[in-house]
Amino acid sequence: MTLDPRTPVLIGSGQVLQHESDVTKVRDPAALMAEALTSAALDAGLKALPDPDALWICALLSWNYGNPAAVVARHAHVQPRHLGVSGMGGNTPQSLVNNAAQLMQNGDIDMVFIAGGETARSKRRAKKLGAEWKWSTSDEPFDQVTEELVMVSPEEIERKLYMPIQVYPIFESAIRASLGHSISEHQLHLGKLWARFSDVAAQNPNAWSRVARTAEEIITPTLDNRMIGFPYTKMLNSNNDVDMAAGFIMCTVEKAMSMGVSRDKWVFVHSGTDAHEHLFISNRHRFDETPAVRIAGRRALEMAGIGIDDVSIIDLYSCFPSAVQLGAASLGLSLDRQLTRTGGLQFGGGPWNNYVSHSIATVMTDVRNAPGENGLVWANGGFATKHAFGIYSTRPPRDGFMYDHPQDEVDELPMRTAATRAEAEGPAVIEAYTVMHSRDGEPELVIAACLLADGRRAWGTSTDSRLGATMVKEEHIGTPCHLDADGVLNVA
Repeated sequence: MTLDPRTPVLIGSGQVLQHESDVTKVRDPAALMAEALTSAALDAGLKALPDPDALWICALLSWNYGNPAAVVARHAHVQPRHLGVSGMGGNTPQSLVNNAAQLMQNGDIDMVFIAGGETARSKRRAKKLGAEWKWSTSDEPFDQVTEELVMVSPEEIERKLYMPIQVYPIFESAIRASLGHSISEHQLHLGKLWARFSDVAAQNPNAWSRVARTAEEIITPTLDNRMIGFPYTKMLNSNNDVDMAAGFIMCTVEKAMSMGVSRDKWVFVHSGTDAHEHLFISNRHRFDETPAVRIAGRRALEMAGIGIDDVSIIDLYSCFPSAVQLGAASLGLSLDRQLTRTGGLQFGGGPWNNYVSHSIATVMTDVRNAPGENGLVWANGGFATKHAFGIYSTRPPRDGFMYDHPQDEVDELPMRTAATRAEAEGPAVIEAYTVMHSRDGEPELVIAACLLADGRRAWGTSTDSRLGATMVKEEHIGTPCHLDADGVLNVA
C-alpha cells in the first residue's frame, strides 16, 4: 500500500507523575509537560526534540502562565513556529489531534507537539502550608486552537447548578430509573463497574493510584470516602488532586520517514469527529441518553470503515460512572467489556482538561502491542456535553484521515424548554435528582429536575435534611411534587 506522504501519524508519547512530598521541590506543570515531550521523543527513537511547526497546550487550571505554550517551549528547548492553547474541556486533547490531522493533510504543518499537565495536588498542599512559588509566565501572543462553548443557562446559574459533582449524579439517577434498579441494586452495579476500572489502574504504570479496590470499598461511605453527591461517594468522583502531565508527537508520514522514525512506532489516526449535545442540560430531551455520542461515534467508525465490534482497545471518558454508562450505551458497548485503558479519572488520575492526553498516550502503546487492532478514544467535556472521537491503529487508513463535525444532525434532535421559577410554580413530577452532602457526610441540599404537565423542565431545590435523608434511601423518580415561587421543592 502506497501511503500519501501527508498522512498524519503519531510517533511518540510520554507520561509523567509527580508524587513529591516536599512542596519546595515541586516542579511546575510546564516542566512536567516538557519532560513528557522529551519522553515522547525518546519513545519515537529520536535523540532529541526537534523544532516542531506547532506546540499546542491543553488549557490548564493549576497555574496561570499567560502563554503556557511559550513556557513549555522554553523548558523543552524548542522553537515552534506556532504556539497554541486549547479551550476548556476534557474533549480538547482529542479535538487537538483532529485539528492537527486536518492541517497536516492540507499541507499547513508537518509536525506538532501536543501536551498538557497539572499540579493540582501540589497547589492544594502549598496553599494549606502557606507556601508560594515563583514560576515562569509569558506575555507572548498565542492562538486559541479549539473553541469555547457556554454550557450553563441563566436558569441553571440562578439555581447555582454548574458543577460536575452536581450534574453527573443527576444523570446517574435517570440511568438508575431507566434500568429499573432499586437504589441498593444500583449502588452495587456502580461499585462493580468502578472496581473493574481500579483493576486496570493497578496494572497501569502511569496511573496515579495503583490500588485495586473492591465494589464494597468504593460504594461504602467512610471518613475517607464520604458521600458527595448521591449516589456518588468520593471514589465514584473524578480525582483531580493529582500532579500529572502527558504529551505526544504527531507528524506526517513524510516527516516521520525523514527523521528516521521506525515503522513500528507509527500509530495512525484513521478518523476523528467532534460534536456536542444541546448545550444546556435544562434543554436535554432525556438524561439517560447522549445522542451526540451516538451520532459522532457512529460517524467516526463509519469513516474508519469499521464497526464497534471491530474495536478491541477502548478508552471511554470516565469522570463519573454516568459518563461511562451513557457513552457505552450510545456506542453499543456492553459494560462487561474493558472500557478503560488507564483506570479512569478516579484511579488513573483526572488532571482536569488533560485526562485524554493520557488516554491517547496509553492507547498508542496498546495498539503498538497489538498490531492491526483498532483503538477508540472518546473524549468528553462539560456535562457530557462536548465530545471528540479518534480511531487509532498501526494499520494505515485505507483512504487517509477522515474528519466530520455532524453537529447539524444533533441540533435537529428534540429538546425541552426550561421554565423559570415563576413559570414553574405549582405541581410537577421529579424526573431526576441528587442529594449533595456536607463534608461531614450529612445530606444538605436536594437538587431535582422536575417535569411540568406541558413537558417543560424546571429545577427544584430543598435544604430540608429530612427530605434529603429520605431520598437517598427511597426512590423518588416519578414522585409528584410541588415547586413554590422560590423554586423550593416540596414532596408530600
